Amino acid sequence: MHDIERLIDTLANALRAALAARAASAPALVGVHTGGVWIAERLRERLDLPGPIGTLDISFYRDDFTRVGMNPQVRPSHLPFDLEGRHVILVDDVLHTGRTTRAALNEIFDYGRPASVLLAVLVDRGGRELPIAADAVGAHVDLAPGENIKLTGPDPLKLTIQKRP
Repeated sequence: MHDIERLIDTLANALRAALAARAASAPALVGVHTGGVWIAERLRERLDLPGPIGTLDISFYRDDFTRVGMNPQVRPSHLPFDLEGRHVILVDDVLHTGRTTRAALNEIFDYGRPASVLLAVLVDRGGRELPIAADAVGAHVDLAPGENIKLTGPDPLKLTIQKRP
């Protein structure tokens, strides 16, 4: 469908510009499980950011938790750095309704109060239900009704469009 490495390059270039505009040095990179973590790992290389990346599993922060139940693969979140007063790059694979991002922000603020949060997504597919927009995007994709986009990986990373059941 798309050349993933080219999308990650586009995303990295957009992040460089956004970080420069904020004069944000030494940002903390935080990926949302699982696809966001895979992309964050590649962005760390392209942006030449030192140190580890943080990982978030937002399962307990979802607003549809009572309707859809627990994700069978809940992982612990791991933020191996202090977020207080730090610029954070929050990375996810696909931005759709904005609910995953809202949940991730809630969890981030449980760890501290960052100076700022930049949202970086590989694909923005539209369809927002919340007033959330990405600061850096690899690609904007229009999908037909009933279609979904999924990132699989980690090696190789692959985007596929699927019909919803």
